[in-house]
Amino acid sequence: MKTDIHPKYAPVVFHDLASDESFLTRSTATSDKTVEWEDGNTYPVIDVEISSVSHPFYTGKQRILDSAGRVERFKDRYKSFGKRSK
Repeated sequence: MKTDIHPKYAPVVFHDLASDESFLTRSTATSDKTVEWEDGNTYPVIDVEISSVSHPFYTGKQRILDSAGRVERFKDRYKSFGKRSK
């Protein structure tokens, strides 16, 4: 078996920017940014925009990120969809 062909698998802190939550796990990802964790050790930190803490599928909560009124325009366009006129 070849040696030194696998990446280093070490503890890493993932910081969810959407919910400002952090969690410690193991990963092959690395970062120059570090943080002191609750156990007193220093770990590399990787910032992520969304994780299982803030993703609507896992939390059961829908968040709408509206940019330039797209949601309102969509709702206005389809507000009468499914209604029958008599």
